[in-house]
Amino acid sequence: MSQAKDEFLERTKQYWNPGKTADWQRMGVDIVIDRREGYYLYDMDGRRLIDVHLNGGTYSLGHRNPEIMAAVKEGMNHFDIGNHHFPSLMRTKLAEALAKHTPEGLQYSIFASGGAEAIDIALKSARHATQRRKFICLERCYHGHTGLSVQVGDERFSKLFLSEAAPTDVVKVPFNDLDAMEREIAKGDAAAVILETIPATYGFPLPKAGYLKSIKEMCEKVGTLYIADEVQTGLMRSGEMWCVETYGVNPDMLVTGKGLSGGIYPIAAVVANERSAAWLKEDGWGHMSSFGGSELGCFAALKVIEICARPETRSQVHYISHHLRVGLGQIQANYPDFFVGIRQRGVVMGLEFDHPKGAVHVMQALYRNGVWAIFSALDPRALQFKPGLLADRELCDEILHRLDASIGQAIAEIRGTARKSWTKPARATEAA
Repeated sequence: MSQAKDEFLERTKQYWNPGKTADWQRMGVDIVIDRREGYYLYDMDGRRLIDVHLNGGTYSLGHRNPEIMAAVKEGMNHFDIGNHHFPSLMRTKLAEALAKHTPEGLQYSIFASGGAEAIDIALKSARHATQRRKFICLERCYHGHTGLSVQVGDERFSKLFLSEAAPTDVVKVPFNDLDAMEREIAKGDAAAVILETIPATYGFPLPKAGYLKSIKEMCEKVGTLYIADEVQTGLMRSGEMWCVETYGVNPDMLVTGKGLSGGIYPIAAVVANERSAAWLKEDGWGHMSSFGGSELGCFAALKVIEICARPETRSQVHYISHHLRVGLGQIQANYPDFFVGIRQRGVVMGLEFDHPKGAVHVMQALYRNGVWAIFSALDPRALQFKPGLLADRELCDEILHRLDASIGQAIAEIRGTARKSWTKPARATEAA
C-alpha cells in the first residue's frame, strides 16, 4: 500500500467510518475507489478490479453508463430536483413507465430516494390498507436500515440502535418453511408479508418450487398484502424484468431501487395496486419525501427501464447466465469438497463454500486477483457473485478464470498450505 493511500485511510477513519474502514483493512481489502468505467473499478493507486458486486445491482448496467449519463445531462438542461409537492412532468412519465413494465394491477408509483425509504412506504401503505399493525418476514433477511425497514430485517442491524420491533408488530419465520409461514398468515392479523424474492444478504438461497406462489395464495385468503422487495433482484437481473414474475407471483406492492438509479442519480419506488395505494386518495399528504422521485432521477430511471426492456438485453442476460453456469460447474468439479453450491437465477448468484467463512477467504483471494465480489453478511459461507446485465463472454471468461485460481488459493490458505508462488489452473471455460 502506498504512503498516500495509507494516509488517506487514516483520514477516513478519523472523519468518516473508523469501524468499517478498519474491518476492511483487517480482511486485506484496502481499496479506495477512484476512477470507474463499465464493469471496472480502479483503486486510487491505479489497480484495476472487475466488479461483480455492483453494490447490490446499482451498477447492473455498468459504472457511468453513457446512455444514462447522457439522459441525466439532458435533464439538467431544463430541470433540477423539482418540488415534491406538485405534479411533475418527469415523475408522471416515470410512473406511467413503471405501471407498464410491472405485473398486472400495479398502477400507482410512490417515490423515494432509496430502497429502505421505499420499503418504509410500502409497510406504512400496508398498515393503512388493512388497518393491521403486524408484519411477517423471514429470519436472516434484509430490507434496509431505516425505521420500519430495519425492524423487518435481521437483528444484526437493529439491535445496535435499540430498534427491534415489538413481538406483536413483526414475526419472523425460517426461509422456505411453508408450514411456519402458513401458521402465521392463517391468524389473519398481519398487514403484509414482505419478502425479497431471493434473499440477497443471506447469500441468495433460492425459494423452493411453489413457495412464493403458495404464500401469495395464503395472503389472499385472509386479506394480508404481499410486498415483493425487488431492490436487488429486479430490473432484468433474473432474466426477466422482475424476479417475482419468474415464480408466477403477482404482488400487491413491488419495491424497486438501487439499479433504478443507473448508478447515476438516487431514486427508488413502490409500485402499488389500488388497495395498497388507497391512502393516496384519502390523504395524499400522508407521506412526503423532498428528494423522492427527483426529476433528474426520473431521467436516469426512464433510461434504465428502456435499456432493461430491450429484447437484446434480455437475450444477453440469458446467454451469459448459461455460459457462467457451465463455467461455474467446471470450477465446482475442480473443488467439489469446498465449492459445494451454485445458487442462480439469471445473473443473480450465490456461491456456497463448505467452511464457516469460506466466502470471506474467496473474496480476499479474488480481491488480490483483480475481482471484487463480496461475502454475504448474514451467511459468510456464501459469496455474492453478480456479473452485470451487459457483460460479454470475454469478460465472463476472465472472471471465471480468476475465480478458479482464487478458490484454489483460498483452500490453500484455509489449510495453511498457501505458497508464495502458484501456477494458474487451466482456463475454466475452455470447453464451454
